[in-house]
Amino acid sequence: MSRLKWLPSIVLAVALFAPSARAQVAGHVVELSGAAGLAHYDARDRITPAGLALGSLGYRWSTGLTFEGAWLGSLSKRDDLIYGKTDHKFSWIGLDLRWSLRDPSERVTPYLLTGLGFGRSHDPDIAVVSRRGSPSAGAGLIMNVPGQERMAVRLQIRDVMLREHGSTSFSNHLAVTAGLQFSFRGKSKDQDLDGVRNWLDQCPDTPIGAKVDAKGCPIDSDGDGVFDGLDKCEGTPKGAKIDKNGCPLDADGDGVADGIDVCDSTAKGARVDARGCPMDTDGDGVFDGLDQCEQTPKGAVVDTKGCPVDTDGDGTPDGIDECPNTPAGLTVDAKGCPFEVSEKETQLLDTGVIRLQNINFDVNKASLKPESFPLLDEVAAILLQYPTLTLEIGGHTDNTGKPMKNVALSEARAKSVLNYLLQKFPTLDASKFTSVGYGPEVPVASNATSLGRAKNRRVEFKVTNAAVLKIEREKRHYLKKGETAPADTTRK
Repeated sequence: MSRLKWLPSIVLAVALFAPSARAQVAGHVVELSGAAGLAHYDARDRITPAGLALGSLGYRWSTGLTFEGAWLGSLSKRDDLIYGKTDHKFSWIGLDLRWSLRDPSERVTPYLLTGLGFGRSHDPDIAVVSRRGSPSAGAGLIMNVPGQERMAVRLQIRDVMLREHGSTSFSNHLAVTAGLQFSFRGKSKDQDLDGVRNWLDQCPDTPIGAKVDAKGCPIDSDGDGVFDGLDKCEGTPKGAKIDKNGCPLDADGDGVADGIDVCDSTAKGARVDARGCPMDTDGDGVFDGLDQCEQTPKGAVVDTKGCPVDTDGDGTPDGIDECPNTPAGLTVDAKGCPFEVSEKETQLLDTGVIRLQNINFDVNKASLKPESFPLLDEVAAILLQYPTLTLEIGGHTDNTGKPMKNVALSEARAKSVLNYLLQKFPTLDASKFTSVGYGPEVPVASNATSLGRAKNRRVEFKVTNAAVLKIEREKRHYLKKGETAPADTTRK
């Protein structure tokens, strides 16, 4: 008995200093307990310690008080001075007040017991019976089973005070038990309302509305410091600065978040790369998105909209134009300088015909000789400048040989010239050309002399839409070789 006299104090100390854990079930809970243990009787009553069974049914009235009905019983032996060893039965039934020292919804709840009931102690072999009212007192711990909010391990020590038969004072019978307690009714306690009960919740102060994992801890999928559920922009790129709602800040409005944006003062409307820096595809100094002429040639001077400036209006932008003061209306080359008008171009504009007398073919054949190519290339360069003109390519011969054969040969040679031009200069419109063989029928000189016959062997490019030629002639004034550009009197 002396070994157990300190047990109530030990249980109470453990109970008081047990760490507070997370909540189980709160509210008005019905609790059913079953336990087994050891009954250690008052030494004065000479009863041998023995096994003990205990059962109880409780109702939690408040966080501090639970009403509990309990029963305990034990079978033992008594060492009677007269009869020797005899069987002994002990039982107690009563009503307890269980005083919780912490909120009983906590995972570990220490408590004190005070009770009043009816005790019965008797030796059936010798008909010695004690039946009378019996107070009791005790202490214990209720410890929730991890993962089972409605199951707990219950450890308890109780002192049942009973006056045995023939005794003038109360005996102290100690009942030490361990068992399981099951809770019914009530509700799971969840102080941060995150759906994870307090006793499982490892983060019990989660802000309301935040999504949590199975442990009750907030989830932050994009790692921006604002929890999912509260984060209104859950896909924020890593490293981006955010506002209180978890949405990326973008001071310059270029679509790349501050913190990631290497160029955080981009002009509004400019297109940017992945780092937030403006792009300038044509390199003219005006950013894409703001540049209204995004294909500006390299080196051209541009206005504030990114469009090329062409002071002399010749179609070649300033900065590229090597002749920036070209008079209005003149055709210029790629450098912006007026073309020097050739004799053949002048001939075309003035007469509507370009006559070539030194286009050479193989004898009695329509195949062009290579020495003719440069001359035909020169004519093609002229024709490319006048895409609205329609032309007839005519082949002519002298009167040597049979006339019909000469007509056929001249027609074949005219076609050969046309085919050469269309193959080498595919931008020429084939629908604007026809080819005709005239043979000796349209001489330009007398066939009586060798010089006259040489002049009659020719290829002519003749304009067939004279009205269009007139428009082209009036529309342009071209510099002839040796001429200088007239002063532009239209500019102030």
